[in-house]
Amino acid sequence: MYKCETVTRKVLPLYRSFVAKELLSKYNFTQVKVAKKLGTTQAAVSQYLNSKRGSKNESDSKQYIAIVKQESEKTAKLLANSDMGPDEFKDSFCNLCNKLRDLDLIS
Repeated sequence: MYKCETVTRKVLPLYRSFVAKELLSKYNFTQVKVAKKLGTTQAAVSQYLNSKRGSKNESDSKQYIAIVKQESEKTAKLLANSDMGPDEFKDSFCNLCNKLRDLDLIS
C-alpha cells in the first residue's frame, strides 16, 4: 500500500473528526456547514461526531494524536474565521501529513 493511502485511511478521518467537533462545539456550526467546509457530506460529519469514523486507535501514539489535535484546532479556527473552503482544507491536510512525516510519526 502506498504511503498516501495509509495516511488517508488513518490520519484523514481522525483529522476531519477533530476539525468537525471543534467547529460544532466552539464555533456553533451546523453539520451541514461543517460538511461544506470539509468537502464531505452531512452524514459523514454525523459519523465523525458519533465516533463511527475517525476514532482513535489504541495503537496510535499520544504524540501523533496530540499533533493531529493541535493542527485540527488551528484549521477549525481558520475555517470559522475566513473563507477557507474544501480546497484549502485539503491543503491543510497535506501540511499535517508532511509535519507528521518530518517528525517520523508516520511512515
